[in-house]
Amino acid sequence: MQSSRAKQWRGYAINALIFIVLVVGIRTWQQRDMVSGVALTLQGVLLNGTPYQLPIHPERPVLVHFWATWCPICRTEQGSIDAIAHERSDTITIAMQSGSDAQVTSYMREQGIALPVLNDSDGSISKAWGVHAVPASFIIAPDGRISFVEVGYTTSIGLRLRLWWAAL
Repeated sequence: MQSSRAKQWRGYAINALIFIVLVVGIRTWQQRDMVSGVALTLQGVLLNGTPYQLPIHPERPVLVHFWATWCPICRTEQGSIDAIAHERSDTITIAMQSGSDAQVTSYMREQGIALPVLNDSDGSISKAWGVHAVPASFIIAPDGRISFVEVGYTTSIGLRLRLWWAAL
């Protein structure tokens, strides 16, 4: 009886270990080319016509979020990003290969979101930042360095905690 139960728990532990290794491997592969260290220059004109430039040394941590209109995970996460952007005016989002400015604006109107968006219609910004999969989020600390990188769905609380942590 004791050895049967031990074998069962050993099986659970092995399955959990395999799962963890698989998740870490996928995340490592997704983040293989993503920039780290000092944040790259990020500038352009937002969809609303306002010029944008990522500060070299922001006053507080900045969320740089890559998303796409064709991404179902981005759609699931967009309410959280929209709420953070309304609370933190320094949040910037990049619409990766999602069409023209008019198409992205139309999508945002349909979805009821009002984010500050740089349209990366040709993928040049995402390529420079090493983003291959969306959603992808970078937290830029006040020293101008990238303190966190996330690929895939991230909860609102997770992003808020990372922003808070980067401010310390």
